[in-house]
Amino acid sequence: MMELNLTRVDYTQVGVTSKKSMRLLPTSGKVQKIAIADHDGILQLFGMKKGDVQHVFKTSTSTKLARLELGGPVGGVRERIFVSSAAVVKGYTKKGKNFLTFDTNMSEPILSMYVEGADLFTCSNFVFNHYHDCKDANSFVCADNISDVICLPANMVDLTPVLACQDRVLRIIQGSNLLYEVEVPGPPVTLSLYGNNGGDEANEVLYGTSDGRVGLVQIGKLAPSHRWELPNEKRNGGVLCIDNFDITADGVLDLLIGRDDGQVEVYSYDDSDEPIHRYSHTCNESITSIQGGVVASAGFDEIVCATYAGWVLGLTSEQQDKAMGPTQVVVSAAAVNKISHLKTDLEQLQQKVTEEREKYQQSATSNIAISAVPGFNINDKFVLNREDASYTLSLELQIPIDNVLLQSDVPIDLLDVEKNSAVVSYSACNPEEGNFLLATYRCQANTTRLELKIRSIEGQYGTVQAYVTPRVQPKTCQVKQYQIKPLSLHQRTHVFDENRPHNTLKLTGQFSQAEMHSWICFCLPELPEKTPPGDEVSFHFMSTFLDTQLECKYRKGDAIFRSDNISTISILKDVLTKEATKKKIRLDITYDINEASIPYTLNLIHPNLEYQLLLAKKVQLIDALKELQVHENDINFMSPEYRQILEDAELLKAEFKKQPCHLERLYDILLSRLTRLSKT
Repeated sequence: MMELNLTRVDYTQVGVTSKKSMRLLPTSGKVQKIAIADHDGILQLFGMKKGDVQHVFKTSTSTKLARLELGGPVGGVRERIFVSSAAVVKGYTKKGKNFLTFDTNMSEPILSMYVEGADLFTCSNFVFNHYHDCKDANSFVCADNISDVICLPANMVDLTPVLACQDRVLRIIQGSNLLYEVEVPGPPVTLSLYGNNGGDEANEVLYGTSDGRVGLVQIGKLAPSHRWELPNEKRNGGVLCIDNFDITADGVLDLLIGRDDGQVEVYSYDDSDEPIHRYSHTCNESITSIQGGVVASAGFDEIVCATYAGWVLGLTSEQQDKAMGPTQVVVSAAAVNKISHLKTDLEQLQQKVTEEREKYQQSATSNIAISAVPGFNINDKFVLNREDASYTLSLELQIPIDNVLLQSDVPIDLLDVEKNSAVVSYSACNPEEGNFLLATYRCQANTTRLELKIRSIEGQYGTVQAYVTPRVQPKTCQVKQYQIKPLSLHQRTHVFDENRPHNTLKLTGQFSQAEMHSWICFCLPELPEKTPPGDEVSFHFMSTFLDTQLECKYRKGDAIFRSDNISTISILKDVLTKEATKKKIRLDITYDINEASIPYTLNLIHPNLEYQLLLAKKVQLIDALKELQVHENDINFMSPEYRQILEDAELLKAEFKKQPCHLERLYDILLSRLTRLSKT
């Protein structure tokens, strides 16, 4: 299999970009043009010529542009550009003529959209709308946040929109009704047609999730069929964008993936149509859009990416340098020309900075009041990882980060992140005053993205605050808050094993369904802010730490919770009682404790506890065994177990380092279980 060699080339920088805000127009010649929309409200279409950006057109609006899609006649060339701004959709020709301005009158901004012929599909947080020729056709209200929308090609009998929703479900819509739901392994963030047209049967959809998984689903008329799934074994970032393009030049479309940690990946397909990893590149910035095409030089394929900070770059198959000998390198004429233009741009920027600084000094001396605090956007994410039962906190700026101060009023552990190059220092805290953690991360120069891993303790809840300070003058700071919930290590699932022994908690009282929903949202993550429709609501959860499960069913005046973990039931009872007391609502509480659940849950904990105990003992022995190894020429007298510990010493230390306090956490769980059992 041919090795894939790609070289990064930076084209230009625009404003901050949202997911799926960059597209390559279909080729009308030898190279393609790039259309991109940013948060500054600027839409531009440009191409590359001899290393220089050549603008076709550039428009500006007063509000940020959140999404860009291409459209055209059904079965024809998609060369019309559509952008969403608040609740308005605008259409432009490839020459820059504004041929459409359509106000959807949606109460919330458009976050995702798709165009298929004369049909427009738009989504806000919860509402899906379908317009035909700019007239209302269908609508649907989802039970959870909508992340993306796509439509299967119109060669099917009916238009079939597919919605990616945060509750780990793809919803298939028919008209204004839900046809069926497709469960996926993680919260889906982005959708793409397989092979750019839905596959051979035109009904296959690729999805990417916030926890880094990618899968292919065949959408049938009555039921789905899961084709394959790529697990996130390396714990890379979430998938923000997907495309199909033959970058390997073998006649078969490859899978291109862009992640929020800056990873760009290429997968080819084997004879059984299973994806095989071929290439990776790290950009250190969130990849918000990815497309394959020919942009810089005719005949050279490349992967074009847009990042959150606004960089438009290419990973091109064209050789950028020409080597003349073992040490001598001749730079191409195009590169020399580009360097010359960059020097000119830098001189112009320096001149502009000097002029603006003089204006500011003049206004300061004339006592004119002006705001000197620079504003900046933060792209942040706080996501629970099932693999290691921890939260990933990622912070990304368009400008370099100076430092991040992390403060918590609840006990948490900070785990090591390999990709994190920041230097951390801890300050003394007083838990009696509600301050359990104060840590400062000092970033290296030009660091625009910082990733942290946090592990919490269930039953203890509060707030983690991140004070983000960028490298700008004058100094400024923004504060971001993240809630650590009482059952913070629980994750939404759609599977519930009825064969397990369950404990039951029943609450009755004068509370509304909306009030109970708000209390449960306070206790558990991954729930929609709005109360789902229906007289009765049901949710299922799985503990990422212990693999225990929880069922929540509630309606007006009545709520039932079932779990095989009595600690989960006890935590819910304590928190819900406290929340009801705040609103002066009296609750009648009924317990049904299943004695069989106690040994069952202990058996779930035992293998993990035993493994961690053995790991801790092995790590403690490493130094002593190494000292013996230094003084003895032959270590064959050691038992095979000890020799194996010496061979795996570095791996054991690395694993132990990744999970600090894991053993103590299991001890705490057992102690808290005994305490709660004594209370109940």
